[in-house]
Amino acid sequence: MQIRKVAGALGAEISGVDLSKGVSRDLAAELRGALNDHLVIFLRDQDLNARQFLDFATAMGEPIEYPFVKGIDGYPTIIEVKKLEDERSNFGGIWHSDTTYLQVPPMGSMLLSREIPPYGGDTMFANQQLAYEALSDTMKRLLEGLKGINSSAKADVSRTREDRIRTDGKDTKVEDLVALHPIVRTHPESGRKSLYVNIAHTVGIDGMTNDESAPLLEFLFRHQVKPEFTCRFVWTPNALAFWDNRSAQHNPVNDYHGFRRVMQRITLKGDVPR
Repeated sequence: MQIRKVAGALGAEISGVDLSKGVSRDLAAELRGALNDHLVIFLRDQDLNARQFLDFATAMGEPIEYPFVKGIDGYPTIIEVKKLEDERSNFGGIWHSDTTYLQVPPMGSMLLSREIPPYGGDTMFANQQLAYEALSDTMKRLLEGLKGINSSAKADVSRTREDRIRTDGKDTKVEDLVALHPIVRTHPESGRKSLYVNIAHTVGIDGMTNDESAPLLEFLFRHQVKPEFTCRFVWTPNALAFWDNRSAQHNPVNDYHGFRRVMQRITLKGDVPR
């Protein structure tokens, strides 16, 4: 297995690995180590069927269902993330960490490219450990102990889900979900601190009025995605990205109108942020 960093902030491409042959315990440990070091890892040329994709996910953690969109036939934990030729909004097309409105948000997510446009559709990632470490000591003290209010109903990201809920939504209605999480969380494996708010889901700060919390959150939303904290992945056929939701955000770039982009995603169970 070879590891090549793709940017100074985060991200590494893994080569010399064929996931279709299965994942041994040793290989799984190596890949989890690379994920902890780089927060997002990329593996190209992984021609996996749904069963092989799920087997890889199971070797990395515990796959869970997405609350709003049903899985593909026979695989409830694999959802399609797609934008069709006639659609203008892409799924999750805003900076975010996945489903932070859950009481137990996911450890990680993985995306496998099935159909990609001739250009565009890259995904950007941002290192929230670096974003936290770049704050002043005064700001770090201010944020310590504060909890963000995260909601599934925030308008900006809800609009990007509308097409998928209309075509692939679950039969049972899911109510709006709300969860409080520390604005600064500690990674349970590395012990490093990171910012844990995001513009897609964080709607306020517990114990503050909207007028009080809005300026602070607006600053954090701008700060946490500065270019020096990011990397950008250009998709190719059968490419797989696996990122740590606890310390990284992502943003799929919506710059391929008129073309189809179809991916498959699996989300892995996490822990209560602390």
